Amino acid sequence: MTISSDVKQCLSNIKGIESQLSSLALNSLDIGAQEIFHETMLTMALVKKDLQTRVLELERLEPQYKGS
Repeated sequence: MTISSDVKQCLSNIKGIESQLSSLALNSLDIGAQEIFHETMLTMALVKKDLQTRVLELERLEPQYKGS
C-alpha cells in the first residue's frame, strides 16, 4: 500500500468517525454529552480538512498517486 492510499484510507475513516459523532450528538439525551460529541466532531472536521489538503498535495507532487 502506498502512502497516498494510506492517507486516503485514513481520510475515509475520519469521515466515518465525524459522521458517527454527529449522530451521537443528535441522539444523545444528555446535554453535556451532546456538547462533547459536537465539539469532537468539529475537531474531526479540522483533521479531515488537513488530510484533504494533504491528499491534494500528494497528488500534485506525485502524479502517479492521482486518482488512486
